[in-house]
Amino acid sequence: MNAALPRASQLSRPDGTPIRALVVDDEVNLGELLRMALQHEGWDARAVTNGQTALQVIREFEPDLLVLDIMMPGLDGMELLKRVRDGGNDVPVLFLTAKDAVEDRIAGISAGGDDYVTKPFNLEEVIARLRGMARRHVAALAESDPRLRVGDLTLDEETYDVERAGTPVRLTAKEFDLLRYLMQNERRVLSRTQILEHVWNFDFGGTSSVVEIYISYLRKKLDPLGGPLIHTVRGVGYTIKELP
Repeated sequence: MNAALPRASQLSRPDGTPIRALVVDDEVNLGELLRMALQHEGWDARAVTNGQTALQVIREFEPDLLVLDIMMPGLDGMELLKRVRDGGNDVPVLFLTAKDAVEDRIAGISAGGDDYVTKPFNLEEVIARLRGMARRHVAALAESDPRLRVGDLTLDEETYDVERAGTPVRLTAKEFDLLRYLMQNERRVLSRTQILEHVWNFDFGGTSSVVEIYISYLRKKLDPLGGPLIHTVRGVGYTIKELP
């Protein structure tokens, strides 16, 4: 097993936090090797040595990926996954096992596993498989997440809640529509005409100064909570982005 891995482009969850991975293997050194390799990916990785402890960590840690050894004393990988699935958790799972018969692979996939690698394995191959699983998981999370995020600002399109750095922000309906449009186009520079057409609709009969007025309203509510996020691009329009 080769531990010298190239650093891939870093994946993250839709909210920008690191991918969370849990390794469950009763071989302590193997679990630590995988944990360190996943940390090298920039992920938040943990390792435990038995299924019972894993159940508690899964509830508290809420991992995005599970790496499970099948043959463990006490609660083995198959039974652990059954309990996880029975609890409604569809976290992607990669099985690691010394059992390489076809029927064992079929049993692992049938139990709800997403991939299956036999020991001894190539570490780089395992990490590459986990990267692929993570990409698919992140894409699924992004599709199902109604929240838009820019830096420490979040906007929930279902509940209409807006928060910055954990502090609720009260917005009028039109302020919310404007902020949502900006966040949907993070880092894009939007012209006043584009904003009028999308937020006030094509039949708006007022003046374009309404855009400046509402941008000012948003800045007064958002900037005191963490600095400017909405920026003016002179002669063009506005953009929302977190500055380095």
